Amino acid sequence: MGNHRAHRGPRRDLSAAPVAGRRKASKPPARHPFLSALPSAPIIVGVAALAVSAGGAVSAADADLVGQVTSQTGSMAAAGSTGLANVAPIAHRDAIVSRDSRRDALADAANEELVAQAEAQAEQQHAALKEMARAAEQQSAKIKENQWVLPLENYRISATFGASSYLWSSVHTGLDMSASIGSTIRSVANGVVTETGYDGSYGNKTVITLDDGTEIWYCHQTSFLVSVGDTVRGGDAIGTVGSTGNSTGPHLHIEVRPGGGDPVDPFTALVEHGIAP
Repeated sequence: MGNHRAHRGPRRDLSAAPVAGRRKASKPPARHPFLSALPSAPIIVGVAALAVSAGGAVSAADADLVGQVTSQTGSMAAAGSTGLANVAPIAHRDAIVSRDSRRDALADAANEELVAQAEAQAEQQHAALKEMARAAEQQSAKIKENQWVLPLENYRISATFGASSYLWSSVHTGLDMSASIGSTIRSVANGVVTETGYDGSYGNKTVITLDDGTEIWYCHQTSFLVSVGDTVRGGDAIGTVGSTGNSTGPHLHIEVRPGGGDPVDPFTALVEHGIAP
């Protein structure tokens, strides 16, 4: 028997055999030939920095080129990056801010217009109120100017308008105000003296015609203090109390004749002009 080796088959490479329980490692995807030819972004940034340090500055065109390459490289190296996605919200916020600014500007303009209109209306109302106040002052001054006054300070009413008695040929046509002889008689309102003199039963009489044409007769006077043509104001002295003419004692007989016509009740006329005899 010779010494011989047992026949063995071809040797198997055990290193290539898969190991149970282990996954086969995946190979990284092959880079695109174009990308393989380009340097990485950090290298480009480094090159730019070296260029700045060596040359002092990078031209605008170079900077744009570096930015474009870096952006493109980053985009292709990291597809689906959120960089571009973040641009849209920023632009949207800018649009919202812009719309809000326009809306605020329009609101401010509208408010300014309303304020201007309110100020203009206030000025018009102020001017109207001022004019009304001026007119009221003028009217008040006019009323005061034409305010009637009592013809005597101290008196008592002894006969009224419309009374009938043997003392008069007809009904009484005036108001009798008894007073001490020589008491001052005052004009009841503004006017012009149109008559002075003795007039029968009226005795010494002064007639003053007011601005509206009304005649006031002052009768039974002792003396005259005015002359025909004199202008008098309410309260001016025009004569003194007497007992001339048809009289039973010193008193003032006063008559009111609108437009120089028939007499009316002097008591009522005085009350209508704010005087209570």
